[in-house]
Amino acid sequence: MADVDRSQHEVKKSDQAIESRRNDHEHSVHLDLTSLEVHRGKHQGDKYVRVIRSGALRRVAPGVLRASELVSRPHGKIGHLYTRFKQVLVGKPLPTEAEKVERLNKIRALAVFSSDAISSSAYATEEILIVMVAAGAVGLAYSIPLALAIALLLAIVSFSYRQTVHAYPSGGGSYTVSRENLGTQAGLIAAAALLIDYVLTVAVSISAGTAAITSALPEFYDYRVEISVAFIAIITLINLRGIRESGTIFALPTYLFIVSLAGVIALGLVRLWLGDISPASTPHFESNEFEPVTLFLILHAFAAGSVAMSGTEAIANGVPSFKPPEAKNAATTLTWMAVILGVFFVGVTFLAHQFGIVPHETETVISQLGRRVLGTNVLYGIFQAATMLILVLAANTSFSGFPRLAYVMARDGFMPHQLTFRGDRLAFTNGVVMLGIVAAALVVAFGGSTHALIPLYAVGVFLSFTLSQAGMVRHWWKTRESGWQRSMVINGTGAILTAIILAVVWTVKFQLGAWIVFVMIPVLVFVFNGVHRHYRHVAEQLNLTPAEDRAAAPPRQIVIVPIGDLNKASLRALNFARSITPTPVAVRLFYESYEVEEFRKEWAQWGTNTALVFLESPYRSFHEPLLAYIEALHRQDPAACVTVVLPEFIPAHWWEHFLHNQTAFRLKTALLFRKNTVVIDVPYHLEK
Repeated sequence: MADVDRSQHEVKKSDQAIESRRNDHEHSVHLDLTSLEVHRGKHQGDKYVRVIRSGALRRVAPGVLRASELVSRPHGKIGHLYTRFKQVLVGKPLPTEAEKVERLNKIRALAVFSSDAISSSAYATEEILIVMVAAGAVGLAYSIPLALAIALLLAIVSFSYRQTVHAYPSGGGSYTVSRENLGTQAGLIAAAALLIDYVLTVAVSISAGTAAITSALPEFYDYRVEISVAFIAIITLINLRGIRESGTIFALPTYLFIVSLAGVIALGLVRLWLGDISPASTPHFESNEFEPVTLFLILHAFAAGSVAMSGTEAIANGVPSFKPPEAKNAATTLTWMAVILGVFFVGVTFLAHQFGIVPHETETVISQLGRRVLGTNVLYGIFQAATMLILVLAANTSFSGFPRLAYVMARDGFMPHQLTFRGDRLAFTNGVVMLGIVAAALVVAFGGSTHALIPLYAVGVFLSFTLSQAGMVRHWWKTRESGWQRSMVINGTGAILTAIILAVVWTVKFQLGAWIVFVMIPVLVFVFNGVHRHYRHVAEQLNLTPAEDRAAAPPRQIVIVPIGDLNKASLRALNFARSITPTPVAVRLFYESYEVEEFRKEWAQWGTNTALVFLESPYRSFHEPLLAYIEALHRQDPAACVTVVLPEFIPAHWWEHFLHNQTAFRLKTALLFRKNTVVIDVPYHLEK
């Protein structure tokens, strides 16, 4: 009997504990979104409590809820169709913790960040020859020394960026180095130059790839602008799928070009060594009138061939996109890129000189080289296709560098904060889309003409090179790290050389259109400073005040409720207003005098016990009398906070919105920018 009593006592105690737990839980059920269910077992006293959690939001720590994929689940047929279409184009959303998984290994990173630099080996030699051919065979003899000098400069700049990668692993490249060591304005100049060059890289590379297509298929020449814009749209879309997926997609064409050009150079050297292809004794020139070889001509050719270095800074900008250890992997990839580019550039220049290849109006230098080494066959076709693809995909380097640089600048407050946004696939979506739109607009404005865009191209990059090299000189001087003297000499030499190239490029290309870049850089710097001033001004006004200011009395609340008709929506808004203050004021606008008495009767019938003010509008305007009333309230008490509670009913179908006046929406718009005015919308949803 005692055992039975003890058992019943334990059951009762257990029930009390469960009930107490449920009572305690009721106070937090609305906060952590959980509820308790009591389940009885088969045996007496066998009870347990089950915690039911929300499926969309899960409690991961006290006071911390985490949204699951269910939160993003679409509603309605249109929502499902849109989500499915978006996932087909962009892919399924990725959680933030997947960011490290989405980072690039060195193989993918080489394809993503080096396509611009490596693609320049397809035309950099031709840029030198176009200048030096004016001096005939004597001028062409300088092509190899010029290529070696540019390769040496490439090595110096690459070494500098290797140091930048280790010293500034957070990314930003020339902008970060210049800002940290030469001052904010120098950093903004470098950033403006780089951003312009990124946009021009997309426009030029896409236009060049389109030109290759229209050269083979002349019937599409009239559609070159549309084709270029379509290419930009495709590359933009691929980059919206995330940096890892874009790297996978673009890796095959990039490595196809690397293997193809490496094969052409190797086979050309072997055939030249074996005597299978005899060197040309005298190149064929279309003119017999030649210029003398002058220092300016050599510098001009040196500056023209230095376009091979464009895109070198992209890796330094995107260090955070690499897998850990980020700085080490980025530096290794940068070295690979510099070696590949240097070997390709010098190799193409050497073979072009040995075979007596000169620029031709209808065929590029690299095409002549491929035809000479491979012959006109399938291999030559594959080589040309790979060249065309790498020229188009050179734009992808900009789609990696531009959003990353824009993110760093937005983080520092010099560009709109929207550029820090990561999309569903963890890409900087707004930066990618902005680059695509601006580049497409540029292609349309210049009619897809490569010749019109080339003079603007690669001008800003040498300005950023010079500032970056000078910044690293200052960095070594400040830090005095191991080996700083040697590094400072190398960076100082690079700064001087890139400054000379910059001066020559400005001189040669200024009248050809480079003046546009000269104008745009200070304009962008002015805009960056304006954006920064705005954010600084906002921060100053939003910063927390001292304790004595926080202890000051809160402003007086004046709550008004604009009323049209008395209905469920307006009464709900009135009840909500009473939850804010016990003395809200209902405001009724009227156009005819008889409306006052009719509304008073209706108002008294419902017994709302709320103060009522009538506003007559003899000119039948709706907003102005209400705004004037709010203005008058503020004049009486300038520090008062006027809260406007707007009743609004929401139709069941989207098309039914067009059948109503949208009065509440127009009022919200009119009140949005008023000082010390709060607008609260109280919706009443109509059923279907």
